[in-house]
Amino acid sequence: MRERTCCFTGHRDIPADRLQMVMTGTEAKVRELILRGYRYFGVGGAVGYDTIVAEMLFRLREREYPGIRIILVYPFDGFISRWSDSQQATYARLLPLYNKRVCVCKSASREAYLTRDRHLVDCSSVCVAYCTRQTGGTAYTIRYAVARGVPVFNVGGILHRT
Repeated sequence: MRERTCCFTGHRDIPADRLQMVMTGTEAKVRELILRGYRYFGVGGAVGYDTIVAEMLFRLREREYPGIRIILVYPFDGFISRWSDSQQATYARLLPLYNKRVCVCKSASREAYLTRDRHLVDCSSVCVAYCTRQTGGTAYTIRYAVARGVPVFNVGGILHRT
């Protein structure tokens, strides 16, 4: 399954003037991967890129590729408790659409988020990212993927030191 699985990682904030370019690049890469036999797509459930990618994947599954499977990998139960009402409502609306949900930790911690990110990479053979800086969770996930030999396609356009 790993050889047919793609994970995603990205920032919470995507500037409005870059959103179309980011999502066009992401969708083009997803379509290419589907044509290459990828069927499983893992997302981390965070606000921002993760959520937008999940919505795109659900749309593609409904309209064109009913055979793809979308997997939510989340850090711990209740991780959305500090989100806005609107963000929580979006999460609740999307939750039943996932084919599978995986919780990686029993309790809340910063490490739980990193565990989620490593799980996504460890179960994938390619990673699609939106990353524009060298620090933070997205940059960590990309460095981890590169160290594990998982190719990263970054629609944000910056290169990472290995």
